[in-house]
Amino acid sequence: MTMIAMGGAIGTGLFVASGNSIATAGPGGALVAYVLIGLMVYLLMQSLGEMSAWRPTSGSFGDHAGRYVSPSFGFAIGWNYWFNWAITVAAELVAAAIIMQFWFPDTPAWIWSALFLAIVFGLNALSTRTYGEGEFWLSAIKVTAVIVFLVLGVLMIAGILGGESPGFGNWTTEEAPFVGGPITILAIFMVAGFSFQGTELVGVAAGEAQDPETTVPKAIRTVFFRILLFYVGAISVIGFLLPYTHPNLLASGEADVAMSPFTLVLQNAGVAFAASVMNAVILTAILSAGNSGLYASTRMLWSLAMEGKAPRFLRKLNRRGVPMNALWATAAFGLLAFGTTWFGNGAVYTWLINASALAGFIVWAGIAWTHYNFRKAFKAQGRSVSELPFRAKFFPAGPLIALAMCLLVIVGQSYEAFINGTITPVSLLSSYLGLPLFLAFWWGHKLVTGSKRVEPAQADLSRNREDEVA
Repeated sequence: MTMIAMGGAIGTGLFVASGNSIATAGPGGALVAYVLIGLMVYLLMQSLGEMSAWRPTSGSFGDHAGRYVSPSFGFAIGWNYWFNWAITVAAELVAAAIIMQFWFPDTPAWIWSALFLAIVFGLNALSTRTYGEGEFWLSAIKVTAVIVFLVLGVLMIAGILGGESPGFGNWTTEEAPFVGGPITILAIFMVAGFSFQGTELVGVAAGEAQDPETTVPKAIRTVFFRILLFYVGAISVIGFLLPYTHPNLLASGEADVAMSPFTLVLQNAGVAFAASVMNAVILTAILSAGNSGLYASTRMLWSLAMEGKAPRFLRKLNRRGVPMNALWATAAFGLLAFGTTWFGNGAVYTWLINASALAGFIVWAGIAWTHYNFRKAFKAQGRSVSELPFRAKFFPAGPLIALAMCLLVIVGQSYEAFINGTITPVSLLSSYLGLPLFLAFWWGHKLVTGSKRVEPAQADLSRNREDEVA
């Protein structure tokens, strides 16, 4: 459970895009942004852990939202999350092809995309155990790479490796450590948040975990601090060893592995074939994200079908307990999204990715609001918090603060462009496309079904767990 959550949150956002955050806001600004978003994620994981330990289900926050807020809200959260990860799978297929062209520039990209789709599909189709073990080893490679990087970085900062210690010089050069002030910190909140997305996979995996009352709280307690350590540690090391004005820090895509801050630091440490080593690590990160994304979206789609919110044929399980119809449907949607890269210079695909990116923050906001309503229902029905297998800290402030921060990021993601006058109608629509899609799911379901808000005194607090063990 812990490795699944860590694997979902450690990816190209750390290995490549972290340098862009430092270049934008300086080492101090990037550190503040990641710490604040990390604290928000901590509060969200506390909320999710409490609800998942009480009622573990593969529908996770989609199921919880339908029970404690409203059926329409749960419908929207569930479909929003499925869309988020299904598009992410398509994005990882594109990224995997880019990575492989580092080594094999003359091989058509679609061959690599097809190969990696087959791999992650196979891991998910065999059994939940196979998926879990595959994700464990993929995550272990990424975690090991980060630990090695941190150790080498500390040795270089101390002057033991790679020549003379840089001291605090890069933290005081030009405008450092805070470049551009609070506005630039807000500007990279979205980037920092994307980097942490995936930690909520604990809630989805809880539905098929053994002894979730024990494993879910343990994963929640440990995963946040480890992920925060990796991100804060990595940004601190990069901030010490590379000036924020370094031109290569502006790179942020998979094709920029040779300019990744991790690659640059490893080269300075004298690691042979540093670019190839990081290329292999990033490829592992992409496979891990694709593997997790296909698992999460498949389980969410199956859960929606079980609740009558998706077609019935998606309920079918094979003899190993894998929802194969939901898996096929999700993989097909990912392929369809991937196919849009060949039309209109990839404009459709870019819009889908932007909509998917915002969807993650909408889900997080939904988790916070659902938890607040869960506790209201607990109190209204005369239940005692002592009954909870895992109790979230800082309630009610925790979910309310997390909700406010999520809304701040959702609304303020284009604030800098507004201030600078660089916003256009097309870029505005592209940035916020995920919001009207979510509202369309929510209000459309409400209009068709006439569902009402769940009153706390009538909320379903049962702990019945569906037979969804693979």
